[in-house]
Amino acid sequence: MTIYLALLRGINVGGHKKIKMADLKQTLESIGLSRVQTYIQSGNVLFESAEEPVRLQTKIEEEIHRVFGFQVPVMLRTSAELQRVLDHCPYSPDSLAEGDSIHVSFLTAAPTQAEIEKLPDLSDETDEYLLLGREIYYLFHQRMPDSKLPIKLQKLGAPATVRNWNTVTKLAALAKAMDSSIS
Repeated sequence: MTIYLALLRGINVGGHKKIKMADLKQTLESIGLSRVQTYIQSGNVLFESAEEPVRLQTKIEEEIHRVFGFQVPVMLRTSAELQRVLDHCPYSPDSLAEGDSIHVSFLTAAPTQAEIEKLPDLSDETDEYLLLGREIYYLFHQRMPDSKLPIKLQKLGAPATVRNWNTVTKLAALAKAMDSSIS
């Protein structure tokens, strides 16, 4: 069995695509996922399954659509992949200046070189980023909503969802706890 993290994109934001976490938990348990637990209202779900990630992603997206009536992209990571996200962060959370923040964008698939080459010029940005596989690490020197960087990087085309560093570290700790309790 593998511990997975499902990151749902765009639920419970601005009153749109509302899903109560208790209902989401029950929905995911009904399709055979075990040890399901949610974290905050923004669509973070940890669970255990023996199924392959591609099948799981499709299964979760289809069930959410069937039960709640709208499409929600789902990004899946194993607990080991989530730990690698922490380990490979190019920015030190301990050395952030006042107002700086780290965020991670989780993509469904790593962009191709052709997609990367189509990106608009990012050299004039004051914020920083690093693309590593299916994640984009951001170092914002201003408020994230004020940055043009995420909008420009949306041109990569793959569905993605962003989480702040505090949420990423909390999710990794929860996944690690679930992983260590597997007998």
